Amino acid sequence: MWNFSRKFGLSSSLINRLSQQMATSMNMNRRSFTTIEGHRPTIVSKRSLDILHDPWFNKGTAFSMTERDRLDLRGLLPPNVMTSEQQIQRFMADLKRLEVQVRDGPSDPNALAKWRILNRLHDRNETMYYNVLIANIEEYAPIVYTPTVGLVCQNYSGLFRRPRGMYFSAADRGEMMSMVHNWPAEQVDMIVVTDGSRILGLGDLGVQGIGIAIGKLDLYVAAAGINPQRVLPVMIDVGTNNEKLLKDPLYLGLQEHRLDGEDYLAVIDEFMEAVFSRWPHAIVQFEDFQSKWAFKLLQRYRHEYRMFNDDVQGTAGVAIAGLLGAVRAQGRPMIDFPKQKIVVAGAGSAGIGVLNAARRTMARMLGNNAAAYESARSQFWVVDAKGLITEEREEIDPDARPFARKTNEISRQGLKEGASLVEVVRQVRPDVLLGLSAVGGLFSKEVLEAMKCSTSAKPAIFAMSNPTKNAECTPEEAFSIVGDHIIYASGSPFKDVELGNGKIGHCNQGNNMYLFPGIGLGTLLSGSRTISDGMLQAAAECLAAYMTQEEVHNGIIYPSTSRIRDITKEVATAVIKEAVKEDLAEGYRGMDARELQKLNREELPEFVKNNMWNPGYPTLVYKN
Repeated sequence: MWNFSRKFGLSSSLINRLSQQMATSMNMNRRSFTTIEGHRPTIVSKRSLDILHDPWFNKGTAFSMTERDRLDLRGLLPPNVMTSEQQIQRFMADLKRLEVQVRDGPSDPNALAKWRILNRLHDRNETMYYNVLIANIEEYAPIVYTPTVGLVCQNYSGLFRRPRGMYFSAADRGEMMSMVHNWPAEQVDMIVVTDGSRILGLGDLGVQGIGIAIGKLDLYVAAAGINPQRVLPVMIDVGTNNEKLLKDPLYLGLQEHRLDGEDYLAVIDEFMEAVFSRWPHAIVQFEDFQSKWAFKLLQRYRHEYRMFNDDVQGTAGVAIAGLLGAVRAQGRPMIDFPKQKIVVAGAGSAGIGVLNAARRTMARMLGNNAAAYESARSQFWVVDAKGLITEEREEIDPDARPFARKTNEISRQGLKEGASLVEVVRQVRPDVLLGLSAVGGLFSKEVLEAMKCSTSAKPAIFAMSNPTKNAECTPEEAFSIVGDHIIYASGSPFKDVELGNGKIGHCNQGNNMYLFPGIGLGTLLSGSRTISDGMLQAAAECLAAYMTQEEVHNGIIYPSTSRIRDITKEVATAVIKEAVKEDLAEGYRGMDARELQKLNREELPEFVKNNMWNPGYPTLVYKN
């Protein structure tokens, strides 16, 4: 039947109906979806050592004897054929032994040692690498992603061994349209691009920022099941303003100051035009662009290309899910979210992104009209490096202007332009203190003491800045100073806190990995032309509703990362539903938009699951 359907181009829905007619004893309402990412034989054009040196196809000792003969590998490998499970067992045993030996000395943290070992496996055998990562996602997500990836980026010029991804630089202007054809993959589904200007909270790391794009795509593969042969990490090197790197003789990037203005935009424009000319259905995620460009580039491209900015939109979605979870933890329905008083520390791209998303969410709950948006605006107090932002401030950032407090409002509250964070917390007595400042320790003892006067029975403290050293406070500080009744969340992982008497203070990691893989996968499978605010909102609300009422009552507002593939499946399903609802979906491969629309509540998650790549060794067939 499968060959028949291919020959005559029959749709999957028609094949299902024919199958049902041929087997009337089957449940007439049941439909099945064959995975696109199945283990059909893979045609390769290389043999012998070339195969062993290609991480996409190398199986190491798992090559069968038949394949060894077919691919001229006999004698090039030890004779014992091992299963993938045996290979993983050997690797994990070696990992525990080697992670200490590969350290450069006392200055090389254990986490970086683990990254080195995993990276070497990635260089040799991608299938095994992703098997290990998926099976141990809780342990290794913090290694391939935040917080360790920040350390990797800081040291990338010294860690670089094997090229991974593509580099477009200011010196390549006029050449990018042809350069994209240097990448060997004919199909690319997901691209993560950075210009290295604001890596996590570490500042301008120049070309070394490629590490964040690689780490993000590792999670797209592990969490969303994006085929690793269809991902592309990209570094756009427009120079660096990091004086240390400009003087470093070992630095791998352009040693000149960053382009700015129209020259900068011309480079990004050329890159976007080039990648979408070769891969028109790709999705581009912008990552760690400095605030001055993050919003401008998002607005410049989002209605023309399939793209989003994870720092602006992904961080906002995860924060919204946490804020809605905090409302649930207070024993209130999520519809009460517009009543929350929220103090936000930080007005960069992440902070403004969260503010805009939270305001939209509140306004939608209040009727989605002008009055609703004005009412929602009044629930936020934004504090940046200069203090409370009010309409009295000169030269307000245009993106922050909608959240500037009115003079008559702050005078009634006993506040003024530039009021300190502790003053604002004391006077407002907020339900939520949200940190997106990238300033470690900003939530001082005085600030946390002020939160004890919150009008909420369960105040929420979100220290969301990455990496770990930039967290506004630790969970130990929050629980010990404010009390054991709080809800705590952070951007980087912390351990839960023992509160005594058998109580646990839960540290919820508001990690973007809960959303961006599902946003990307849902966009890919829906074939949506763009990524709308509605799709992003659907993703956030899906994550907020994922936790059980018992979990949120106990202060757990984000799930364990061990459930990341199931979380991603649910988020992707929500994104597809919204894309269909907004008439943005165009379908994916054999599933067109009309068929997507017909899938019911059980069938749509099954469709998503069956199109998630799983690491397994395919049978390799040589063809010259």
